Amino acid sequence: MSYSIVERGSPNTLGYRAYFAGPNGFISPVHDIPLYATNDPESPILNMVVEIPRWTNAKMEISKEETLNPIRQDVKKGKVRFVSNCFPHHGYIWNYGALPQTWEDPDHIDEHTQMRGDKDPIDVCEIGYKVQSIGAVIQVKVLGVVALIDEGETDWKVIAIDVTDPQAKDFNDIGDVEKLMPGFLRATNEWFKIYKVPTGNPPNEFAFEGAAKDKKFALGVIQQGYEHWKQVLKKKAEDSPLALVNTTITSSATMVSQEEAKAIVDKADLYGAPAPIPPEADKWHYVSL
Repeated sequence: MSYSIVERGSPNTLGYRAYFAGPNGFISPVHDIPLYATNDPESPILNMVVEIPRWTNAKMEISKEETLNPIRQDVKKGKVRFVSNCFPHHGYIWNYGALPQTWEDPDHIDEHTQMRGDKDPIDVCEIGYKVQSIGAVIQVKVLGVVALIDEGETDWKVIAIDVTDPQAKDFNDIGDVEKLMPGFLRATNEWFKIYKVPTGNPPNEFAFEGAAKDKKFALGVIQQGYEHWKQVLKKKAEDSPLALVNTTITSSATMVSQEEAKAIVDKADLYGAPAPIPPEADKWHYVSL
């Protein structure tokens, strides 16, 4: 199934939005894109929504609060947010995004981390060679997962690879990442540990002493996130921290018609030229722990 984005507003501004469309019209990337692209229980292929292409540092994310859950740029102190470049890393070192139809439940205390969920779909770090684009929906193989503890909340980071990557056949579990990409998992931990330090935050921490867990463990985390999404979809819209409007889930009370979805998108500003990126977004930061 093919998906595309419809851009509104100007990139690098508060008004930018990337809405999603499927074969039959507008959709929510959280609710209307299936998590599972295949049904193999032991080695499923999953759909991933790319929010941030590798080597970029504009902090793009699916909006939890807005109707139809468009991608927008995160905001801090009234300005669009760019993640600091912590030497030697420039921007994100993977294609970064989220798994649709998953939810890290803030009302659930995880048995492994003893922390609540971070109120987001489950994050994905895609390690293939291709630099993806904002809003791309790609199919990935799950390889493992890292348990980040971010400001006291559980924030799972799934490690995965695009199934179309030339090396995808050689990656089947987390050990293959260390074998074929030596140092990459260490760099991933370092990135997540220090990326907020330049803005005055303490280093992030990890469960399992930072060790990446294997594919089987990761699939269990993902399935739990899928079950939590199904539960949050049953809530009344006013009781949910996640905007629940969708266009395809006929069993939900928050499904809307294509006419209603189009009206939502049409209210947004028309697409405009990108605003200049602030020069400070390219600054190197040297972090010593």
